[in-house]
Amino acid sequence: MLPKPVLLYDQPLAPNPMRLNLFLAEKGIEIERIPVDLMAGAHKSPDYLARVGAPQVPALELEDGTVITETQAIARYLEALHPEPNLLGRGPLEAALIEMWQRRAEFGLFAAVGHSFRHSNPKMAVLEQQCPDWAEVNRGRIDGHLAALDRRLEGRDWIAADRLTMADITAYVAANFRRIIRHEMPGGLDNLAAWMARIAARPATAALETKR
Repeated sequence: MLPKPVLLYDQPLAPNPMRLNLFLAEKGIEIERIPVDLMAGAHKSPDYLARVGAPQVPALELEDGTVITETQAIARYLEALHPEPNLLGRGPLEAALIEMWQRRAEFGLFAAVGHSFRHSNPKMAVLEQQCPDWAEVNRGRIDGHLAALDRRLEGRDWIAADRLTMADITAYVAANFRRIIRHEMPGGLDNLAAWMARIAARPATAALETKR
């Protein structure tokens, strides 16, 4: 018997917790949450580090005291407990394709938007040794990543499978989060725009937006 989750250390305005919260909403999983004030450095406090083991959110605490960090690792554990609706793949080939596109989205668009934000917003100086040039490099990569997603979505509704999966969640959070750096969506990306509208219209997404 796998130990059950008991607590989720969370900061819903941060992009990685956003990914997990959308995953949880799609799954219909409810877990007690403890908010972590990142701007106050709560994730680096001795108590938090002693309990979690790393200055990260989200973090999932299990009933046996085990703590899992890293969004994808948490999602994988929760999918083992709650296999449906399936978001990480049925069978080895589909799981591999979803993981491939999830990583492309995470290390591509998600990283570019995140670095641009963290290295350009003055408020993020408490969390990041900022390098404005690195922010500009990453801002310049965003349009290319958006265009690549648009090409992938040609003739299909979802990025990696015949349904929404974690690959879509990661890419959607990244594409949506670009608004915080005032990045305008390039014209002509009709496939991407339709895909974003599909996800925004889903009950899980709408419910999550209502809670913000």
